[in-house]
Amino acid sequence: MEHTYHIHGMTCSGCRKHIEETLLKVEGVTLVSVDLEKGEATLSMENHIPIEKLQEALKTDGGRYSIHTAGEHRHGKKTKNEMPKGKGTGTFYCPMHCEGDKTYDQAGDCPVCGMDLVEEQNLMANASIPFTCPMHPEIIRDKPGSCPICGMDLVPLQPDLSAEEKTYKKLVNKFWIAVAFTLPIFLIAMSEMLPDNPLYEIMEQKYWNWIQFALSIPVVFFATWLFFERAYRSIRTWNLNMFTLIGIGAGVAWSFSLVGMLFPDFFPAQFKTASGSVHVYFEAATVILTLVLLGQVLEARAHSKTNSAVKALLKLAPNKAIRVRDGKEEEIGIDEIFLGDILRVKPGDKIPVDGELTEGNASVDESMITGEPIPVDKSEGDKVSSGTINGNRSFLMKAEKIGSDTLLSQIIHMVNDASRSKAPIQNLADKVSGYFVPVVVLISAVTYSVWALWGPEPAFVYALVNAIAVLIIACPCALGLATPMSVMVGVGKGAQNGILIKNAAALEKLRQVNTLIVDKTGTLTEGKPTVVTIGTSNGAFSEKEVLQYIVSLNQMSEHPLAEATVKYGKEQGVEFLKADGFNAITGKGVEGNINGKKVSLGNDKMMDDAGATLSTDLKEKVQSYQKQGKTVSYLCIDGNAVGYVVIGDQIKESSKKAIKSLQDKGIDVIMFTGDNRDTARAVASELNLADFRAGMLPEDKMKEIEMLQGKGKVVAMAGDGINDAPALAKSDVGIAMGTGTDVAIESAAITLVKGDLHGIVKARNLSVKVMGNIKQNLFFALVYNTLGVPIAAGVLYPLFGILLSPMIAAAAMSFSSVSVIANALRLRNVKIG
Repeated sequence: MEHTYHIHGMTCSGCRKHIEETLLKVEGVTLVSVDLEKGEATLSMENHIPIEKLQEALKTDGGRYSIHTAGEHRHGKKTKNEMPKGKGTGTFYCPMHCEGDKTYDQAGDCPVCGMDLVEEQNLMANASIPFTCPMHPEIIRDKPGSCPICGMDLVPLQPDLSAEEKTYKKLVNKFWIAVAFTLPIFLIAMSEMLPDNPLYEIMEQKYWNWIQFALSIPVVFFATWLFFERAYRSIRTWNLNMFTLIGIGAGVAWSFSLVGMLFPDFFPAQFKTASGSVHVYFEAATVILTLVLLGQVLEARAHSKTNSAVKALLKLAPNKAIRVRDGKEEEIGIDEIFLGDILRVKPGDKIPVDGELTEGNASVDESMITGEPIPVDKSEGDKVSSGTINGNRSFLMKAEKIGSDTLLSQIIHMVNDASRSKAPIQNLADKVSGYFVPVVVLISAVTYSVWALWGPEPAFVYALVNAIAVLIIACPCALGLATPMSVMVGVGKGAQNGILIKNAAALEKLRQVNTLIVDKTGTLTEGKPTVVTIGTSNGAFSEKEVLQYIVSLNQMSEHPLAEATVKYGKEQGVEFLKADGFNAITGKGVEGNINGKKVSLGNDKMMDDAGATLSTDLKEKVQSYQKQGKTVSYLCIDGNAVGYVVIGDQIKESSKKAIKSLQDKGIDVIMFTGDNRDTARAVASELNLADFRAGMLPEDKMKEIEMLQGKGKVVAMAGDGINDAPALAKSDVGIAMGTGTDVAIESAAITLVKGDLHGIVKARNLSVKVMGNIKQNLFFALVYNTLGVPIAAGVLYPLFGILLSPMIAAAAMSFSSVSVIANALRLRNVKIG
């Protein structure tokens, strides 16, 4: 029997796998197949199973997902801890990525590790900001304009606090409440160390114990109650985490104290004071909880800094623009811009969307996107990007990309996705974390037993205190945060320097690269080819006629070399002829029919296919240009080679320096090109490249990369064209030039916005820095827990008489996570090139 159901609550492949495993445990279910895209689950069963039974299985598992009959779609109920979205996006994720790249649609804590969810930052929040009058705040409009009362220009309305900021403020308020009640408890407890305790002259110790109990209630049941909620949830779903240990440790201390006051006769004498009352640990419980809360406050503040790069990019996004229609200018909101709109950008203004400069000239500061501080001169026909800043000239531009299609939006989207991705090195931490909490609980139980059996008197008191210290000092969060925090800061650092990283795995792999493959055109060269000369071979056609056939055929091609010839033809005033049967042959050239003649244009392989014989004189002319590093295409008409076009493409200024830097780091740089060997040798010689491959077709590039990988090489490929896409995908790390095609960028794991090789030097330096930072974090977290747990258990007591108070253990645990985040934040200030 087979049934299909609708599943609500899935956001990633981790959800899909989890639901399949959960439903497969239901008695009678033999097979489960979940389709993430459709949100459906197909179940095979021996006999019909009521849907209520399936719903109960998911509810018992934690209630994060729900199952309904096909066609019935129900949205989950809002939970009480949902917070207003404010100026954020309403998309949240776990900072430890416990469920991979899963996101949540409301604020709260992670159902696996219990940590506060972090709100994702993107341009959605900036899309529609209302405007208000600074003099009359009651005036609110959807778009810019003037106040109807006083005539002042309306200004953007400051949005409400984001969920992230609300969470931080809420934690701070609870922390100060906890401090206010914990401090007197601590002072009362510590007064026992004073000779002739003056407090006991006011009332007996057992009454002071009740005062401590009363003062602890607001701390336990209000300020830090969230820890116990998370601990209970972790045990119920068996996702044991840091809060499991805190809940058990602090809960045992507080509960023991309460039971000791209510039933003092139940406890042996070693648990009692000289006055006959039982030792209470309200101060230990409340100080532990307050210190953990302090750690959460510091973490929340640190978390807000880890995605500061995205927040800085968001600040670049303008919220208004000036549109020109029928010669009149009007100020509009950014979300009112349509494709094709003509926009006026005034001096000092931010460019509102991506587009093309149509009138005027400009000097644009693109440092916030490319990382290069020198302004770039722009003229008519040049592209401009959203968020960059105009210099001291006014110009008109045509909107070509708006909303989520702009470069700025795509950068932010890519940074968010990469920040949530897992680096392979995190697998070690995940494996350790899976056994961490049960092992710590076991060590705590062993500690209690050992001290109770062989410890000095009062043995049971020592046993209880040390067992609690073991639970409290252990910190799985430090281990879990070690990798994600460094990745998040590193990815943001890359974005600020024009390096867009698609996933954390690429960032980790880049450090291991020992062979770099670079495409010639557009990667080593400017990618802006120009026609040097036109030549004829047999006198049957004039140079003008040769050019006419070349541009007429090339007008149907999108290749950069073809565009260069078409542009040149237009400048020469050539009349374009109609071409039929156009066909582009990758790695060779193009062909078609013009005026009833079979026309082919391309390299010598294309000429072989066309059956054209190249004369010795023609070959010598062409080779002389190729040895200068120029690209030459032959023109063949009806099987006869009648001419050629010589195209030059200047080598980028940064290429030689970048290649030298990479070679100094021990990386072999190899140039791949579809051009002929003479041209390739000339370029390789100028760049001091010892190795190159010429005449490469897309499949040749892939085979060469496979061969290098077979020899144990870790290969990175840098390219910019459609023909580079297969090789980019095949390489260990694909690097696309941001000036290249969308296909190449999609196939690559790393994109360089500016599109020059120096970006690869920066990217590799960043990879080395980030991986070093991750290893520091993992080393600290592992060493901290490896040393901290035994010390808390009392291994130093026999030799040095040293024991660790649970309160000190709580302070150490709280600051361990903060230390990991603080170390990751150092990446914001590293120099990468």
